[in-house]
Amino acid sequence: MGLLDKLQKKQADREEEVRNREEEYISLVRVYIQAVMASHLGINNINMIPELAMFKRRLKVQTLNGRLGEGERVAAKKMIKQVYKMDDDFFTELDKSIRRMCKKQQDVQSYFVSFQGMLNDLLMVLSSELQWKLRLPKIFNKMLKGSIQTAIADVFSKTNWSGADLFRASQNVRKYNEKFKFSQKWVYDFVYPVLMIAKGSKF
Repeated sequence: MGLLDKLQKKQADREEEVRNREEEYISLVRVYIQAVMASHLGINNINMIPELAMFKRRLKVQTLNGRLGEGERVAAKKMIKQVYKMDDDFFTELDKSIRRMCKKQQDVQSYFVSFQGMLNDLLMVLSSELQWKLRLPKIFNKMLKGSIQTAIADVFSKTNWSGADLFRASQNVRKYNEKFKFSQKWVYDFVYPVLMIAKGSKF
């Protein structure tokens, strides 16, 4: 294998690792959401919430009080706090959004469609706005955190975007968040691990 091939393989391996770590984080948050939904809505059919089902089997999480979701919620919350350093406010806001938007079991799918849509549009705008800043060395992380907070504030207030696609994406995020009602701090806390994983930082 030549030098160029080795470099290409190394880059491909790194990209795969980043994708896997991003998916692991997002999946864990989704497990937490599904656990809250199960407990809140009284979901007994675990096939409705497949990521929670896999989480429960792999970690052998016990069902608490005969109610699906309660034990899984505790386990997922503990992992998210330990690995990604989330505070209790993160979970409080997430819980409120679920209870606000999910009044019946049929609301589960629409919640996740909106959640994924908001995440996709948000990351598109932030990736464009931050660009080279995400490649800065670790010693500049404090500055990067400030830049991420500023970029998130722009998503919710800026009107003069450099491209129509960024304008549309920012408008979409605002519309999604009319339903979720997440604070900008919550949005920052949620996307920060994704951006740091993409940057190559370890948790």
